Amino acid sequence: MKRKTFATVLAVLAMAFLLGASVWAQSKTGTKAPIITHSFAIEKGYYGYVWKIYIEAEDPDGDMARIVSTVDQPGWGRYFPDTILIKPQDQNRLRGYLQWNTFSKNANHIRDFTEITLGVSIFDKAGNESNVVVFPFEFISRGVPRYELPSPFSESDKRLGYIHINLYNPYAASLEVWEPRR
Repeated sequence: MKRKTFATVLAVLAMAFLLGASVWAQSKTGTKAPIITHSFAIEKGYYGYVWKIYIEAEDPDGDMARIVSTVDQPGWGRYFPDTILIKPQDQNRLRGYLQWNTFSKNANHIRDFTEITLGVSIFDKAGNESNVVVFPFEFISRGVPRYELPSPFSESDKRLGYIHINLYNPYAASLEVWEPRR
C-alpha cells in the first residue's frame, strides 16, 4: 500500500512540475529572445578544477532573467538544470564568467578521460530562450592547458555566478570488489 501511495504522489508531483514548467516557459508575443554573442571555455582539466565558462550576451528588450546550465555525462545521463539569476544591471548586456568547482561531494573521483558536455542558455522574463552554447570538457589527471582569454573576455573578469551541479561517478560501484554472500 505504501509503495502505491508513494508512486501516486510522485506522479502528481511530476505532472505539477511539467505543467508549471510549460506555463513558466511560454513566451510573450512581440518580445525578442536574448542572444549569446561570444563564448569561451577550456576543454580539459583535472577533477576538482575550477572551470570558468565565459559568455557575452545581449537582449534587445533588456529583460534577461536567468542563465540555465545543463550537464550531460555518458554513463549517467542529463543532470537537473542549474539556474543563475541575472542582476538588474546586467539584464540588457552581460559579459563575464560562470564558475563551476568540478569537485563533487557525490563522486569520490571522476576517472581520467571522462567527458561531460555543458550547455548554457539564457531566458528572459517573457520566457524566450537564447541560443544554446555547448562546452565539451574532459577530465585529465595532470595539468591544465595554458590559455589566453580571447577578446572580448580579456578586457574584464567579472563572475556572473556559480554553477551548482554535483557530478556522480557512474563507475564507482564497478570499482568495488564483489563477494558472494555466505
